[in-house]
Amino acid sequence: MKVLGIWGSPRRGGNSEVLLDAFLQGASQGGAEVEKVSLRELKISPCLEIYHCFKDGTCPIKDDMLPLYDKLLAADVVALASPIFFYSVSAQAKAMIDRTQALWARRYAIKQDFPGGNRQGVLLCTGATRGKLLFVGCRLTAKYFFDAINVRYAAEILVRGVDEKGAIEARPEVLEQARDLGRRLAGGEVLTPIKMDPLAV
Repeated sequence: MKVLGIWGSPRRGGNSEVLLDAFLQGASQGGAEVEKVSLRELKISPCLEIYHCFKDGTCPIKDDMLPLYDKLLAADVVALASPIFFYSVSAQAKAMIDRTQALWARRYAIKQDFPGGNRQGVLLCTGATRGKLLFVGCRLTAKYFFDAINVRYAAEILVRGVDEKGAIEARPEVLEQARDLGRRLAGGEVLTPIKMDPLAV
């Protein structure tokens, strides 16, 4: 079982990283092979809309996104973690997601062989405010990101009211929820896919 954690925050040691680390800790405890990718440390260009990917499913931009494609396709579980910036994921996370257009083209336009939809996706987000619609943007973005890489949107942990660095440490029940989720997925539990009603958050 391979679990890939993608961390999208520009702030090292922030709340979304603590949440992701708890999830990955649980997955490791459950016996999974765990890898964490820190997007803040990578040079990933935004999509340049070249449309080369519609020819053969590959992206011609030579940057740190290239090895990430293989990691996304090899993982049994993909966890995306990000703070909320302007009611969506961070710029670092969005740049990576936009570049998965190459995988979308590979799957839908060219119809190449693609890892099956038995793989599972997890969204982990933290936000400062408590607004009802706080997670609408990130949930829709995650839905179509997971679809592009052919993983089922299986679970999410969305945490309101955490802003200061380390604030989520005062929510031990949330971190234990993340560890438990990691352990369950590492153990092969297949979760019921989330029915997307982005307003029901």
